[in-house]
Amino acid sequence: MKLAEKVILLLNGGDGAVAAAIAGGLHPNPNAGFQTTKESFGLSLECYGIKDRMASGEVIHFVDSNGRCEVSLLLLENYEPPILACALNEVLLKLAGDGHSPAPTVIVPFVVPESKLKREHRYSGKSEKVSLYGMKLGPTTDVSESLSSRLQKSPQFSQILHEELAVVLHLVNVMKLPTVVLIGLTDQRISSKNTKEDLEVICQIAEHLASVSSLTFSKEKMVQSPTKTSRDGQEAWRALYG
Repeated sequence: MKLAEKVILLLNGGDGAVAAAIAGGLHPNPNAGFQTTKESFGLSLECYGIKDRMASGEVIHFVDSNGRCEVSLLLLENYEPPILACALNEVLLKLAGDGHSPAPTVIVPFVVPESKLKREHRYSGKSEKVSLYGMKLGPTTDVSESLSSRLQKSPQFSQILHEELAVVLHLVNVMKLPTVVLIGLTDQRISSKNTKEDLEVICQIAEHLASVSSLTFSKEKMVQSPTKTSRDGQEAWRALYG
């Protein structure tokens, strides 16, 4: 699995609505002469004692006229904890490589209900209804600097009750991967993507992704998914880890 220097990692957690919407709305710029190729991947999880599952998904490559891969969209299948952490670890290890060549800049977008994030300090004054933050981690690259400079810096969180976000932050910190995490906050208790607020923040995220990847974003081509029920009842274990 050979990837571009810029990798947009899309996680199909929950109902997969956010990942599907972003992947469906991002397309090559008509003037760039890009070609699109796709491949599937499956990474063994046997080292974790998991023999009946693999870390699987699909990669969409956008290749320029010289055959150079400009950006890769990596869509990871949905996994529940604890397999979630194992699958993400294997994918990020693959991205980190063997250390002989520079690791790609990884961009990971999330849409998170604000109730899932506990801030260390509450800001005074009226907050915006929809907020988009950027969190730069690991070594700085031209891509991570360009993207994070356009985004409001993320506040400090004392508790993260969102499994995928918590695991990604932990793993990229350990691996020292150049990473930008985009966090779109909504005031909905459950992020459903079908709400006007979620659609707005998804569009904001996708437009930022397009701006650093020579792609274009089309709201009309976003994939719409039906809303599914919350997994709140399955997330109580997160509170144990803070």
